[in-house]
Amino acid sequence: MTSNANLYVHFQKHFPTDRNRALLRTSEGRNVSYGEAEQTSARIANSLLKLGAKPGDRVTVQVSKSVENLCLYLACLRAGLVYHPLNTAYTAAELGYFLTDAEPTLVVCDNQAVTTLTTVMPSASVKALLTLNADGSGSLMEGAAKESNTAGIAERVGTDMAALLYSSGTTGKPKGIMLSHDNLRTNAQTLVQAWGFSAADHFLHMLPIYHVHGLFVALSCVLMSGASMAWHSSFSDQAAITALPDCTVMMGVPTYYTRLLNNPAFDSESCRNMRLFTSGSAPLLTETFVAFKNRTGHSILERYGMTETGMNTSNPLNGERRAGTVGPALPGVTLRVVDDAGNILTNGDIGNIQVQGANVFAGYWRMPEKTAEDFTADGFFNTGDKGFIDANGYLSIVGRAKDLIICGGLNVYPKEVELVIDDIPGVLESAVIGVAHTDFGEAVVAVIVADGKAPSAEQVIQHCKTQLANFKVPKRVEIVTALPRNAMGKVQKNLLREKFPV
Repeated sequence: MTSNANLYVHFQKHFPTDRNRALLRTSEGRNVSYGEAEQTSARIANSLLKLGAKPGDRVTVQVSKSVENLCLYLACLRAGLVYHPLNTAYTAAELGYFLTDAEPTLVVCDNQAVTTLTTVMPSASVKALLTLNADGSGSLMEGAAKESNTAGIAERVGTDMAALLYSSGTTGKPKGIMLSHDNLRTNAQTLVQAWGFSAADHFLHMLPIYHVHGLFVALSCVLMSGASMAWHSSFSDQAAITALPDCTVMMGVPTYYTRLLNNPAFDSESCRNMRLFTSGSAPLLTETFVAFKNRTGHSILERYGMTETGMNTSNPLNGERRAGTVGPALPGVTLRVVDDAGNILTNGDIGNIQVQGANVFAGYWRMPEKTAEDFTADGFFNTGDKGFIDANGYLSIVGRAKDLIICGGLNVYPKEVELVIDDIPGVLESAVIGVAHTDFGEAVVAVIVADGKAPSAEQVIQHCKTQLANFKVPKRVEIVTALPRNAMGKVQKNLLREKFPV
């Protein structure tokens, strides 16, 4: 038999020999060792398998960030199950699609979401609905407590799916992104090397773990190096300032860094033991980069990744970190910029960004046509982003071909919001755009054309709140008599962004 490609096997190789060493300390003062995480994840894995889950089955998880949530992820890897995390902000309308499409065998949610999930859950595939609350209570852990604290590791080949994450497209229909054990392993190994992770690092983890950034980029770097973490359920600038002196690495979205800079208590002394700050999930403004360096002496390392690919490029750990760029391609990643006809462009020319490498996903869940559409004949993935590569190989991203809005590091796809707004009586059509926002990076703004009596801006926002996660809800609604269109009839969102810049 070939060696086991299960990602957990590769994590385990880097766990400290002394399993009593700390894996994490929560903001409430709870200490969790590597040994405790291993034993807890073993109990959960045994429990999930006893409930009828088999390797390759999906486990849908919509819970708050907690130590037990982390152990559930590790348990799914150990058992060969496919981890399917969902943002806790999703509404019933959104959850119904995810559950129907993913066809999970098991669903885990907190107590408050049981009623909602029960109404949209496909009875054909789900064998059990389990609960896990932010404090670690619930039926998941009650069942796990009865199981053995040792467990085997399911045999997996590198191409087997380890996780399924959803990302909407311009059609508004979410796509399931299949990430394999090899995708996650190779990217983690590359990042540990590129960013200099070691067992000596103490990582400030304030990111959510339903998202690639906090779940795969951050956690994999820690687990693949035997490092430890300061574990927080969410970001708070004051909590970060308190925690940073004992930490060596922090990953964040630009919003984290703007909020730190807005706190006068944040200074170079707060960062006295820090060796690295990284930023991703949204563009980092040059003024933020400069202000952070002036305040702390640290240059934030900006990098570029996607749910479909993990990390593709990174400014160097040792070398010039250039504001406004996301650095050169990481080892093992081939990067190119092409025109609309697929011709490779020379340095400095703006075009479509394409990537290839072991980090790139195999395709979309049950969408072979969409998969074929997003890959070139020679195996490159079309990212949908536009940018250019300079003479030194540094990539700069100048826009998103799909009009993606990134609000606080989370993706908002305009079409999905437009479909909800267009259903409101009195709305003839809508266009959703992202505008600059000092805190969130971009804010969602809806521009609507009324058919007869126009709904108020507040009515539009309230309707969206019943159908969409909060980060997708428009912060502002503008009412116009007509949307600007080009000769082909396409709405010119660039003109709307110019008209409503902030």
